[in-house]
Amino acid sequence: MLLELSSDQEIFRDTTARFLTSRVPISEVRSLRNHPAGFEPDYWREGAELGWTSLLVSEEHGGGSVSGGGLVDLTTIAHEFGVHAAPGPLVPTNVVAGTLSTFGGEAHRPVLESLLAGTSVAAWCFGPAVDTDGRGPAGPRCRIADGEIVLDGVQRPVEAAGQAHHILVTARAEGGLTQILVPTDTAGVSIEPMRTADLTRRFAAVTFDGVRLPVEALVGEPGDADELLEYQLQLAVVIGNAEAVGALQTAFDMTLQWAFDRYSFGRPLASYQELKHRFADQKTWLEACHAVNDAAAAAVDDRSPDAKELVSAAKAFIGDYGSELVQDCVQIHGGIGVTFEHDLHLYLRRVTVNRALYGTPADHRQRISTVLENRKERV
Repeated sequence: MLLELSSDQEIFRDTTARFLTSRVPISEVRSLRNHPAGFEPDYWREGAELGWTSLLVSEEHGGGSVSGGGLVDLTTIAHEFGVHAAPGPLVPTNVVAGTLSTFGGEAHRPVLESLLAGTSVAAWCFGPAVDTDGRGPAGPRCRIADGEIVLDGVQRPVEAAGQAHHILVTARAEGGLTQILVPTDTAGVSIEPMRTADLTRRFAAVTFDGVRLPVEALVGEPGDADELLEYQLQLAVVIGNAEAVGALQTAFDMTLQWAFDRYSFGRPLASYQELKHRFADQKTWLEACHAVNDAAAAAVDDRSPDAKELVSAAKAFIGDYGSELVQDCVQIHGGIGVTFEHDLHLYLRRVTVNRALYGTPADHRQRISTVLENRKERV
């Protein structure tokens, strides 16, 4: 999270922190593992009233940011989600709301309004994989003819698909990547829940079997979604990173306190040189995680040409070093660190799942390599 928040940003962050502490204290998070949605509808609606879903939406459409940088402001909320291991589809709902605000037509306004009000959530059907035939990105395909869209294919995992009223789908069309807003109750849409390590988030496999929609369901121009998809990916990665860093901060603080409170041979564990060195390494990684994602968020907000590289650098660094940090915290706790009753595993789960979403560290290192190669060719 930013080292120096403005007074407005601090009030915004603190309001969310107090709300999460009150509504979903860490002691209650375990009970959500058996909840169908992972959260209560009233909880999400009240969070939307606090501004969770409006930061990437223009003022014209009922949104607005605190500082003028919507994504930077949103990272302060995502950070608190990580600190509290809080439930809720923060990433997909904001990606869809921001997209509909910028590229959606009048037909999409009611959906956007419901997202802003928190009376519904949305899922984002994103698939960065490669087809087995090696010819292009995997995921659904669509064809557009006679004023109608026909959508087929399968995508997994899709966060909050089972709880969403609409899914924003990126599909391959004859002219290129195309985005479509699909109501989940449309004939031909089937959603199969998947298992996940995170106790509060829900993922699913979504199948589109001859789904027919009017052309008004298009978001943006058909075949012209490449740049939009890249921007959406950057948003999702930065928000997810901020959440992961919040979880890492809590795991580190929890472990450091444990090491001072736990005595061995008449002295606190934290006084032993081996642990001092490990904590020093962890603190260095943690501060770097904060810094690299802050830089990425600012670059995306500014639409900087360096945004793609910075976002992937942040994802790769946080994915690798964050995972090592939280695993080290588990080891320092000893046997208690691997029990379900201890809180540490809630943060381990959040960091582990976030590491895999929207591309692994290896995927993002490959993206950086591609950026550097293209830059070299232009020179």
